Amino acid sequence: MIPPPPALYRRDRLMRALVPVTNAYERLSRRGARRQPPVRAVDRTLRLVVDEVVHEAADVISLRLVDPSGAPLPLWQPGCHLDVLLPSGRRRQYSLCGDPADRRAYRIAVRRIDGGDGGSVEVHATLRKGSSVAVQGPRNAFPFLDVPSYLFLAGGIGITPILPMVRAAQARGADWRLVYTGRSRASMPFLAELSGDRVVVRTDDESGVPDPVELLAHAPDRATVYCCGPVPMIDGVRAVLGRRPLHFERFSPPPVVGGEPFVVRLARTGVTVPVASDRSVLAAVREVLPSVAYSCQQGFCGTCRVRVLPGEDEMSICRDRGSGLVVLDL
Repeated sequence: MIPPPPALYRRDRLMRALVPVTNAYERLSRRGARRQPPVRAVDRTLRLVVDEVVHEAADVISLRLVDPSGAPLPLWQPGCHLDVLLPSGRRRQYSLCGDPADRRAYRIAVRRIDGGDGGSVEVHATLRKGSSVAVQGPRNAFPFLDVPSYLFLAGGIGITPILPMVRAAQARGADWRLVYTGRSRASMPFLAELSGDRVVVRTDDESGVPDPVELLAHAPDRATVYCCGPVPMIDGVRAVLGRRPLHFERFSPPPVVGGEPFVVRLARTGVTVPVASDRSVLAAVREVLPSVAYSCQQGFCGTCRVRVLPGEDEMSICRDRGSGLVVLDL
């Protein structure tokens, strides 16, 4: 028998010597893990009270929300929104449109849409001065950049995220313009808070529906464009700008463009649902499962996220698409 080389023999002795040390470390690690308290989910829900309700325009109210103990509220920046948890269980996102420096209160505004999904109607019908309301956030899906010049374009209730941005731009000394559009002045909230030669108010009943070229003609030199409004307004502005940067936020779900039809199966009921090329999974599923949870319908809130079977993959059924047959944990 040929003896092992000296170096190999030394390594083998070293490994045998390390075995009891490794075993002792593993025993201590398991013992320490048993002593650690279980991980608990953190509830980040704020339980606030409606301090004031103001009628801002036709079918639009603003709500001032405060902590019942008078405690300061979490900080926020222009572009932030709150997830409002309504008494029915609906979750809806509303832009913060007050003053970020005011830690005593949040302000949101809601336009009542009778033909909508019921969230705005519930806010108008159930929330009064003194009502308790649970919210989560603030969260920012529409970040406001610090740049030399801005063009703000707001359509109707789309003024809500834009209003704090305008104030911030003014405070920074930036060059800015705001074009605020709406059906009529009576339908446009917060008009009284906007004045000066940098603000253009453009109504359909006075001047007709504006085209995107006209809206963009008000831009300062090299302006960064922020836009919030109806889908046709945003799509028109995007088409004119081409590859130039545009920051925008919708207050209605975007249309499905260039989709391919496929099929989803709801695993808990076995129901098979066809998804047309121009429909979202959410819209198709709601026809057979009206109680399915959803909120923003734009893919950022996570409310409609559903597990795809088999496995742990998830999809936001308001936005994500599949191919062939997709099985959902619903």
